[in-house]
Amino acid sequence: MAQVEATTERIIAADAETVFDALADYKDTRAKLLPEHFSEYEVREGGDGEGTLVHWKLQATSKRVRDCLLEVSEPTDGQLVEKDRNSSMVTTWTVTPAGEGQSKAVVSSVWNGAGGIGGFFERTFAPKGLGRIYDAVLAKLAAEVEK
Repeated sequence: MAQVEATTERIIAADAETVFDALADYKDTRAKLLPEHFSEYEVREGGDGEGTLVHWKLQATSKRVRDCLLEVSEPTDGQLVEKDRNSSMVTTWTVTPAGEGQSKAVVSSVWNGAGGIGGFFERTFAPKGLGRIYDAVLAKLAAEVEK
C-alpha cells in the first residue's frame, strides 16, 4: 500500500490567529465552511480545537463516500490535526502569518492507499479531487474571515 497525499493552500487577507480560530471552531464556524461534499456533520465532543470529536460523511465522488470520525489535536501553535478513527486518513491544517494582515492556510491529507490497479487510480485521481474540495473549504474560510 502506497501512501496517498493531497495538499492545497491559500493566502487569506486576515491575521493567522483569526484564521486559525475560525478553523478550530468546530461548533459554529467549521460547518459553514464545508461544501456540498460533506454531510451529516456533527460535533460529538468538545467543539473548539484540541479534544474535539467530529463526524461527517465526505462524498469525494458519486460512488465514494467516506464516513469520518475525527479526533482533533493541536500539536503546535497554528496547527490542527484531524485523525480519522475509521481509516488511516490524517488531515493537518497549518496557519502561518504571511505578511501584514495576511496568513497562509495549508491543508494536507495523507492516507494508506489501495493496492493494485485500484490503488493506481486512487493515487492518480484522489489527490486532485480532494484538492478541489479543500480549495472550496479554503475559499469559504477566506470569505468568512475577510468580512
